[in-house]
Amino acid sequence: MSATISLKSITGRRTDATLSFIQHSIMIVGLMLLLGAVKPLFGGRSDSDAQQAAEVVTVGEAAEAEPVKAAPEALPPRLQRVLDFVSRRYRVAPEALVPVFEAAQTVGRERRVDPLLIIAIIGIESRFNPFAESAFGAKGLMQVIPGYHMDKVPQGAGEQPFLDPVTNIQVGVHVLEEAIRWRGGLTAGLQHYGGAPDDPETGYANKVMAEKQRLEQAARRGPGARV
Repeated sequence: MSATISLKSITGRRTDATLSFIQHSIMIVGLMLLLGAVKPLFGGRSDSDAQQAAEVVTVGEAAEAEPVKAAPEALPPRLQRVLDFVSRRYRVAPEALVPVFEAAQTVGRERRVDPLLIIAIIGIESRFNPFAESAFGAKGLMQVIPGYHMDKVPQGAGEQPFLDPVTNIQVGVHVLEEAIRWRGGLTAGLQHYGGAPDDPETGYANKVMAEKQRLEQAARRGPGARV
């Protein structure tokens, strides 16, 4: 009987030890899981979080480093109406005329020359063909002769500056200014620009001013104007 009691006692102690071990194991596992959940809140970031943060910083730096390009200056309604008229008159797509009109507006303001005068000269000289070339070697929208006016080309204008619409207009208006100043007036200056300074009938100047008058009428009449 004492042997039976001892066996039961030993068996009971073993059972208690096993249960105690299991309880301690569960507590340790639970503690480890708890620490793993708390670490992202109070500790460092995960690898994916660090990578995302690095990408955000990189994108931000790239955005700051990239220069902001200035938007083209919008044409006022007056010039937009003239553009529509020129598009119909010369059969040129409006999209192709926009940079020409923007350049005429900008250069005209800088040089204090009426943009409509610039546009009228372009119409007479090249019919808005930026690649036009005369038998005398005059090139581009305002038919500038490169051999005489290379000194007026701005720096960084490229290998073919006279075929670039903006550069051609800049140089052409500069040539016109000099001609007007040298000849003492608009009509004489236009005649000099057109290569006919000795024409007593001022035929070239008359053509340019007639074209300018048509543009002014189109600006006043609005959409659908036919001059």
